[in-house]
Amino acid sequence: MTFQTTPEKGRFITFEGGEGVGKSTQLARLAEHLRECGFEVVTTREPGGTPKAEGLRNFLLSGRAAPLGPLAEAALFSAARADHVESLIAPALNRGAWVLCDRFADSTRAYQGARGGVDAKTLALLEQAAVGETRPDLTIVLDLPAHEGLARAASRRDGGDEIDRFESEKPDFHEELRQAFLDIAESEPERCCVIDAARSVDDVARAVRAFVHDRFLAHAAQAAQ
Repeated sequence: MTFQTTPEKGRFITFEGGEGVGKSTQLARLAEHLRECGFEVVTTREPGGTPKAEGLRNFLLSGRAAPLGPLAEAALFSAARADHVESLIAPALNRGAWVLCDRFADSTRAYQGARGGVDAKTLALLEQAAVGETRPDLTIVLDLPAHEGLARAASRRDGGDEIDRFESEKPDFHEELRQAFLDIAESEPERCCVIDAARSVDDVARAVRAFVHDRFLAHAAQAAQ
């Protein structure tokens, strides 16, 4: 089904959640669906998405920034995000593309804020500097008990991937992280949608598509009839 090749306004959708909840998989499934609907879709991730930000990603996820503390990590994530927004996300949205991002500012709020203890006002200042007006139209929070997510992440590493800085944290860290994402979603219900990620990949993909359709595409579908 094709709605229109170039929407008047690009849409910015982010995927959030703890380790192993299926963000990358569901982002790819939604991107495929939207392309079938006739939209230009840009997929990206954080930290990363641009050459400079990918360099910072390697430094952050290796754990080399951890001794500097959560505030320094938050500043580095924000630096990567500023380049990501300026170089990739904002230009894509300005030309009418849909941008789907695996993690964004909510991950900094959860990891370095709620779990790391960085003051909310400080994070808000960093976020404003890095993001400005380029804020998500929709954030999909994939929710899964921490132990299940960690088991999935471990299974994913069977191919030889190394454990990263955050996956290596203790189970209580991940339980607190899960709650942090749920708290963010509860505080901003107009932007956030929580989806049960314990279901099958296909069921979760259908739930994601249904929510995106109801939020953005229902009007276009009616107009096309």
